[in-house]
Amino acid sequence: MSKYHTPVLLCESVDGLISDKSGVYVDVTFGGGGHSREVLKRLNESGVLVGFDQDKDAKLNIPNDERFEFVDQNFRYAKNFLRMMNRYPVDGVLADLGVSSHQFDVPERGFSLRVDAALDMRMNDSDPLAAKQVVNEYSVKDLTTVLKEFGEVKHAYRIANEIHAQRQVSKIETTFHMLEIIKRVVSDKAFKKEAVLVFQALRIEVNQEIEVLRQLLSQAKDLIKPGGRLVVISYHSLEDRLVKNFMRSGNFDGIQEKDFYGNIKRPFNPINRKVLVPSEDEQKENTRSRSAKLRIAERSTEND
Repeated sequence: MSKYHTPVLLCESVDGLISDKSGVYVDVTFGGGGHSREVLKRLNESGVLVGFDQDKDAKLNIPNDERFEFVDQNFRYAKNFLRMMNRYPVDGVLADLGVSSHQFDVPERGFSLRVDAALDMRMNDSDPLAAKQVVNEYSVKDLTTVLKEFGEVKHAYRIANEIHAQRQVSKIETTFHMLEIIKRVVSDKAFKKEAVLVFQALRIEVNQEIEVLRQLLSQAKDLIKPGGRLVVISYHSLEDRLVKNFMRSGNFDGIQEKDFYGNIKRPFNPINRKVLVPSEDEQKENTRSRSAKLRIAERSTEND
């Protein structure tokens, strides 16, 4: 396994993805290449795998395999690029959402609470918006909305207010400065949990993660052939709720529409009735896998 990132639910996700060994598949979150390498093992010589990743560090992990094609872009553009590459439609799409271990472990990326670093949190360092802009430039109202919607932070308004007060004194530019602000608002007992959720919320805002996921799921209707698979690993309730609703109903609200005969009209049929989670052994070996949830759905041929 790559030191860059240990792939989560590796066998379960790839088992759910591949239905045709000579098909065309897409790993929209290439990262350390762990899932991609396993997919390539399962494909025959005619199979093709396209990997997407906006993080320039991911290029270091590109496998030396002529069946693999790499696109250094955000997966929100998957449909357009796959069309240009004549790799459209495809037999399956795999998405392992969230932040890679590598991104957490490189201090200057600003994702981790454990080291003092610049408040950055960009998955693509050429993007204009970093976390320091969010905390120093957003209004109290907008900060509160970000913390509530993307982190479900209990003390969202109080933390946003404290951020506003502190930036009147000096700019908030480091992770530890941000942690000090949170400490002023919450109890010692609640601090770690709230801090994790605040950092999650800032990261999601910076990278537009929820909007990008919505775009991917919406594209999947056209992107994947009938009988093809959509495989998504999520790490928090906001992502999982979107994925679950979309796979069950074809929309993000989870409202199921039925045809004249009472059949549910949806572009995908869920394969696993219950969400799949890592085994106890995997969670012990890779503690970052503990919150992972895997959902798999098959592109339907009817009720589109």
